[in-house]
Amino acid sequence: MFRAMVLLSSFALAACMQDSPLDGDGLSPSCAAPELQELVGQPLTELDETSLPQPYRIIAPDMAVTMDWNPARLNIEHDEANVITRIACG
Repeated sequence: MFRAMVLLSSFALAACMQDSPLDGDGLSPSCAAPELQELVGQPLTELDETSLPQPYRIIAPDMAVTMDWNPARLNIEHDEANVITRIACG
């Protein structure tokens, strides 16, 4: 009986899990992050915000951001020295 309960709970847990549309590096074909990776390591001033696809957000260190998932949104993170550290979807 216990074995059946464990097996059933494992199936229920697996059914709740969803595969992420991203691979481990935060890149998705649904946002422009793959095409902008050359900006990582560059100063934030190199970023032309007028040419960025919508939606996007620029995330400063220790900045509060919502945890809502949007695979089409471009996230651009930078450090205290205003150097771009990460560009990913989400």
